[in-house]
Order: sequence, then structure tokens, then C-alpha cells
Amino acid sequence: MKIKVLGCSGAEFPGHRPPSFLLDSKILFDTGSLTDTLDIKSQLRIKHIFISHPHLDHILGIPFLVENLIFRMKGHRVNILSIPPVIKTIKRSLLDGSIWPDFTVIPNTHAGILNLIALKPGHSIKIGDYTITPYPVHHSIPATGFLVEDKIKRRFFYTGDTGPSDATWGKIGEKQIHCLLIEASFPNRMEDIAIRTGHLTPRLLKKELLKIKPYPERIFVIHIKPQYFKTIKTELQKLKIKGLRLLKDGEIIEI
Repeated sequence: MKIKVLGCSGAEFPGHRPPSFLLDSKILFDTGSLTDTLDIKSQLRIKHIFISHPHLDHILGIPFLVENLIFRMKGHRVNILSIPPVIKTIKRSLLDGSIWPDFTVIPNTHAGILNLIALKPGHSIKIGDYTITPYPVHHSIPATGFLVEDKIKRRFFYTGDTGPSDATWGKIGEKQIHCLLIEASFPNRMEDIAIRTGHLTPRLLKKELLKIKPYPERIFVIHIKPQYFKTIKTELQKLKIKGLRLLKDGEIIEI
């Protein structure tokens, strides 16, 4: 497995790009950074996009991607996959024809360039050599993380945006996570707002990690708010958590 980090920040800011992770050039997790980082040939390779939740920094690239693709390759389709509440919101609020054309019915009603697919939480879907399972997380709106497993049982879990959640780790069970992409949006002093909005701080992150058994092999921290970057980095370093480090835009993770 090879993951290209198109963006991993908690906001769009000079030098920081919103979340988007590209698996083996064809499968994308969130679209915060997409058309501003990939050339058209790379965009054309994308077949499946998994969306954690419909906040703007996670769906930003969808409208621009479809506009780029529709005039390039006749018959090209892209699957947008997530749990039912996320799919419903994307259809109702992003692709309703008011702020962007409804590309689920363009170029025609039977062959729209976008195909919206609702996934049942906890139920897996097979794409090539990968088994991908949505596990809901605790956020301010319905949201899901994704557990990805290859044919030799190597796994990574992408949380998307999440606050503290016993249920998520309980449902994943005792599967070894070889690579965990988990957020820490706010510094410790902002714990109240983090919990209220469904996010983590370094201190809350440490508590979450203690819930995961077996312990993840590698932990990459994502979705840091740029204005608090230095503080959060210092607080994470003080925790001295084994196998943990901050992820950077443009990195490539091999699992």
C-alpha cells in the first residue's frame, strides 16, 4: 500500500492544505486537496472517492474534479462512497444544482459522471485488492472513518474528523492497525471546544490511543489547525508516544 498525502491540515492556509489521501493513484479519501495538487492525468486515474463527512474542507475538490473530467473522457465515472447521511448531504447541498451542477445526472440521467454509493456502517466493500470498511466516528455531524485492508492483512485506519469515541474502537475490535491517521485539531487549552465540535487535542488523543488494542504500529497526526501548529507540536512531543509523529503535505506513506 502506498498513500500519497495531498493534504493533511485542519484548514486551508498558506503552506497548509486540507485533508486528502490518495491510495495507489486510484482510490481517494476526502478531497480537501485534489485539483490544486494533481495534474489532469492523475485526476483521470481516480475511480473511487471515500468521503468521511461533508464539511467543506473534506469535499472541496469534488466539484472541480468533475468539471475537469467531464470534458476529457467520454463515459468516465467516479464513485463517491460514504455512509448514508453523508451521501444524502452531498446530494442535497453540494449537487442540488444551485451552487454547482448536479453531475449525478450530467451528461445524462443514466450515466452521470458521479455515482453516489451509500455504505452500511461496519459492512465492507471490495475494490481490487482492498477491503474497505466504514466505521462511524464521533463528530459534530454524522461522520465515518475508514479501515483499509490489503490481501496480506496489512491495515490502515483514517479517522477523518473525530472527537473521543469508545464505540469506534470497540467496533473495529482487535484488528491490528499498522498505520493510523488520526486527528488532533486543537491545543490542550481548547479541550472544551474540541469536545463540543467533535475533535481531539493532544491530551485527548493519548486517551484515544489507550483504547486501541492491539496498539497501532505507526501513528500519524493530521488535521492540525495551522494557527495552533507550534503549540500542538510541542504538546504532542511532551507526550512521548511511541511510533507517533506529525504528517506533512506531500509525504508518501508505505505500509
